[in-house]
Amino acid sequence: MPNLTEAKIRPASFSFAWAKGVEDQVPAAKPAFAIAEDVISRLTLCSNVSSTEKEKNTPTYTFPAPQPKLESQWREMEWTEEQKASLMKTVSSYRPSCHEGTQARVLLLGPVGSGKSSFISSVQSVFNGRVTNRAMVGTSSISFTKKLQSFNIHGQKGEDPTGLVLCDIVGLGGGEMTGLTLHDILSVIKGHAPEGHKFSPDQPVRSETVGYVKKPGLKDKIHCVAFVVDASKILTYPKGLSTTFRLLRKHISDLDIHQVALLTQIDQICPETAKDVTRVYKSRIIRDMMNKAGDLLGMSTSYIVPVKNYSSELDLNVNTDVLLLRAVDHILQYADLYFQDNAPQHTGPKIDLGV
Repeated sequence: MPNLTEAKIRPASFSFAWAKGVEDQVPAAKPAFAIAEDVISRLTLCSNVSSTEKEKNTPTYTFPAPQPKLESQWREMEWTEEQKASLMKTVSSYRPSCHEGTQARVLLLGPVGSGKSSFISSVQSVFNGRVTNRAMVGTSSISFTKKLQSFNIHGQKGEDPTGLVLCDIVGLGGGEMTGLTLHDILSVIKGHAPEGHKFSPDQPVRSETVGYVKKPGLKDKIHCVAFVVDASKILTYPKGLSTTFRLLRKHISDLDIHQVALLTQIDQICPETAKDVTRVYKSRIIRDMMNKAGDLLGMSTSYIVPVKNYSSELDLNVNTDVLLLRAVDHILQYADLYFQDNAPQHTGPKIDLGV
């Protein structure tokens, strides 16, 4: 066998390579692009330029010319305190439909700086009643998150924790090799990767890894994957990113894991929504960007929801809260499909109904 470690394909600025010692552990893929005779078993996301050069060469997003807003919302939304309270109750009271599962574990996947960590902090802020940064957030083009971190979303004071766990890992891509591989992503989803595992391209998750979960149970696995993309960067993402997303989705779908997507930074592309978030579903700009996000991910827009994370704000806003809670409710609906699909089958004696 040739030295597969050096066999790389370079769509745009992303490269795919074999990993030493893990080629037999990863299922074969049917790539969406021609790659001679090699089968992809490891995904290494890196850039051929430095982060400084990348920042210089990457065009910045500029607001398009003002467009007339739509007459009616293209998705029905109710922007009231009552709706916020109702959504908070729905999320707080959620429990997996499968008795063996106590919490829904959702993995957030997206490029560096897409807003994964900010989303986690924003959701927890809603339940805390004040803006907090529970998940550490960075501002550089290099991923701030370096390890697998699971965040239990706590309910309001005096309430039990919710049935939701949001899992954060290193971002895809960045100015230099991030250490995140397809093999490691699948190890996280299957429940093998230990909590706190620090990702490194030279140390893939394997049975010898400290804390490795050899026989993961339902509570260890990921039950839904939420892709996170930045609306203000969609037009400037590397062309190879779409191939990366589609490859990931193919492998994740093979595991029967449902996937949704969050479109962040919507206030950065639409001035009207920046002033008033209730205009999000009347914005032509955001509707068009939702379609572009769908093209990027290879996903129907019915799976994609726009969100506005808290960043510089010090106080909560009821309309921002409603949008965030609707996104969480959307995620939980698909996470629960996993529990419904994987509920233990009744094996007891058949009951004679006398029919």
